[in-house]
Amino acid sequence: MTTISGLPAFLAYFAVSLGLTALYLVTYLTATAHREIALVREGNLAASLALGGSLLGYSIPLSAAVRYAGSLIDCIVWGLVALVVQVAIYWMMRPLLPNLSRRIDEGETAPAVLLGAASLAGGLVNAACMSY
Repeated sequence: MTTISGLPAFLAYFAVSLGLTALYLVTYLTATAHREIALVREGNLAASLALGGSLLGYSIPLSAAVRYAGSLIDCIVWGLVALVVQVAIYWMMRPLLPNLSRRIDEGETAPAVLLGAASLAGGLVNAACMSY
């Protein structure tokens, strides 16, 4: 029975991670000016690349928050910090990529890839900063 003694903690952290990821997606999808989910359903590669990069960029520091958290509350706080950082990355990229949402809406992959890469880069740095 000792092999599954960590199961309650696993379930708690996994549930919190799923909840934070859902909150991130709702927040990010609200913050952006384009309709990512509808665009992805229509086969828009640019929207898929941008949203996928953003989701990975959030998941990386979230996994660091789970790994390094001293408690479930600590994990939630750092997960929320990661959420703010990712949304901030989107807002910082908008002036650098004029008409970003329109271009993603029209399927232009170049700005979408750069946005996704910025999200990943920000997520990696964010995660590294959590390894206190």
